[in-house]
Amino acid sequence: MRLVIQRVKEASIHIGELKHAAIGAGCLVFVGIEESDTEEDSLYVAQKLCNLRIFSDGEGKMNLDIKQTRGELLIVSQFTLMASTKKGNRPSFVTAAKPDKAVPLYHNFISLCSTLIGKPCSEGKFGADMQVTLINDGPVTIILDSKTKE
Repeated sequence: MRLVIQRVKEASIHIGELKHAAIGAGCLVFVGIEESDTEEDSLYVAQKLCNLRIFSDGEGKMNLDIKQTRGELLIVSQFTLMASTKKGNRPSFVTAAKPDKAVPLYHNFISLCSTLIGKPCSEGKFGADMQVTLINDGPVTIILDSKTKE
C-alpha cells in the first residue's frame, strides 16, 4: 500500500455539488492499493500513519502524533498512486488492485486508523469522481509505502 499524507488545517471532498466529507486540522491521506497488498500491509501503514510525529509541539518542532493533537483523518482511495511511468508517457495501472480486492483493504485500513486514533475517520467514496480541497499545513507531505517500508 502506498500513502500520500498531507498535514492540513482543513480538507473536504465534494462529489458533484454535494459536500461528502470534511475535516479540520489533521491529515488528508490518499491511499493506493496494489494487487499484492494484504492486511499486513494495511496494518503496517495504519500504525505508521497514526504514530508519525509530524505535528508541532509547543516549541514548534514536529514532535507530536495525530492522537496527541486530537487531529482528524480524511482518507481517500486513489488508484493512480500505483501508476508506473517507466515506459512511454501514458501511465500504466496494471499493479493497482481491482475493486474486489481493493475495497475490503481500503475499509480495513479506515477501520484500523479509527481504532488507532480513537475516533471515526472521514472518508471519500471508493471509485467516485471526487473534488478534493485542502489547506496544506506547513506544507508537510509524507509518502509511506508498505513494500519499501519508507
